Amino acid sequence: MSKQGHKVVWHRRLAMYWVDHLRQLFASLGELWRTPLSSLMTIAVLGVSLALPASFYVLLKNAESVSRAWQSQAQISLYLQQGVTEAQLTDLQQRLSQLEEIDRVTYISPEQGLADFSGAAGFAEALSLLEDNPLPAVFILNLSESGRAPDAAELLLADMHAEPAVASARLDMAWLARLSGIVDLLRQAVVGMAVLLLAGVLLVVSNTLRLNILNCRHEIQVMKLVGATDGFIQRPFLYVGLWYGIIGGLLAWWLTLVMVFWLSHKVSALAALYQSDFHLLGLGVQESLWLLLTATLLSLLASGFSVRRHIRAIEPG
Repeated sequence: MSKQGHKVVWHRRLAMYWVDHLRQLFASLGELWRTPLSSLMTIAVLGVSLALPASFYVLLKNAESVSRAWQSQAQISLYLQQGVTEAQLTDLQQRLSQLEEIDRVTYISPEQGLADFSGAAGFAEALSLLEDNPLPAVFILNLSESGRAPDAAELLLADMHAEPAVASARLDMAWLARLSGIVDLLRQAVVGMAVLLLAGVLLVVSNTLRLNILNCRHEIQVMKLVGATDGFIQRPFLYVGLWYGIIGGLLAWWLTLVMVFWLSHKVSALAALYQSDFHLLGLGVQESLWLLLTATLLSLLASGFSVRRHIRAIEPG
């Protein structure tokens, strides 16, 4: 046979290989329809088991979003010494602006501070009787992302106390530390719950395919008697596991979407009570694809382990 003929034969074999795989792929989907009750129950368990870690992830995602919004408001207030000169103010402001832990520096003069205080407190008439302005000049330091970490903020606060022109510096460190601790605890809890639930997915798929193999035990023995390889016998069961993963992942995505939609109005109404425009975040496109991919890979992993193990154990009688 010529080289061209070998190439044609190879292409035909390759085409038949993929055609056979596609045929078994859709034939395995038909197998799910032939046992609708058990298939639906398995898919429902997979969907709920995958929707729970996805929902926990959405909870963590929104908690981190709220945390970033709150941390972005982290500020250090520098109350300057009385009688600080203009040159000292300019020098301090320039040095503060160059620090990477500080995002923005806002200067409030004593006159502006007195005007803001009198307007807010309603003591304009009483304050007008004062001969001198008792309020100091103030620098408001908005912290950058690197400066919002509790350790970095505490170190920066100590540096500010050491400035000669600074009388005192104020930062509520407690709420930063508490907020960071709550988010870290939530993150660890989400990881732990996800591991347990994903392990449940592996066990469900593995046990379901084990039962399917045992129900087809006599057919498998006959196929082995006529010379069928283990790989050929395993293929339909692996495709069933693939469909379990795909459909279960889609169900989990839909359940998560429904949960976010159901809670979004309540969350928006609650945020409005605090004068916030916060909206509940759901799964993005990339995150949805990761959910579907994770479901498919887990199902394939479980089905591969279960199918190979149990089919090898079946021998012709």
